[in-house]
Amino acid sequence: VDMKTPGVEVRPLVDMLGRHQFNEVFFDNVRVPRDALIGELNRGWYVATATLDFERSGIGRVIGSRKTYHQLVEYTRETTRNGAALIEHPLVRAKLADLQIEFEVGKNLSYRVAWMQNQNLIPNYEASVSKLFGSELSQRLANAGIEIMGLAGQLAPGSPWVPLKGKFETLYLNSAALTVAAGTSEIQRNIIAGRGLGMPRD
Repeated sequence: VDMKTPGVEVRPLVDMLGRHQFNEVFFDNVRVPRDALIGELNRGWYVATATLDFERSGIGRVIGSRKTYHQLVEYTRETTRNGAALIEHPLVRAKLADLQIEFEVGKNLSYRVAWMQNQNLIPNYEASVSKLFGSELSQRLANAGIEIMGLAGQLAPGSPWVPLKGKFETLYLNSAALTVAAGTSEIQRNIIAGRGLGMPRD
């Protein structure tokens, strides 16, 4: 649909970081010309959901977060508290080990979806599993980083005392949006329950 079509209204949404990445889009008696039709008439929702399945399947989410995880591990090796590296603390090691395992799981979920796409299959609930796990893993990584770094981890980028250039403060604020984009975590769980497990809607 041409966004300049009469009846289309776009309202920007500004996130916690002051960025404009999403919009609310309203369609008030919008007439779509026949040459703009994608797929069959009155089947637009199915085209949209198939497109969302591909959006949800991206491996970049897990791979990008994994790089940030490795930076956190390096930070714990180089930073000392009470004469010992942070990585030597049992609670820090446990958090990092749990995250390492979760990144392996996330990678394998993403690879499964990529394989399905390569086979010309449409990943449906599989994409939702990958998206749900990956976006919530980003939140767990952000939380772990802030906990390990302490108060300094909450400093904004640009502060002279902020570790890792403020990456974890930014990730912490941004990770809430990751569980909303392309369908909230609750929507993903409903898709997994209904389409993946065959559970009833009620």
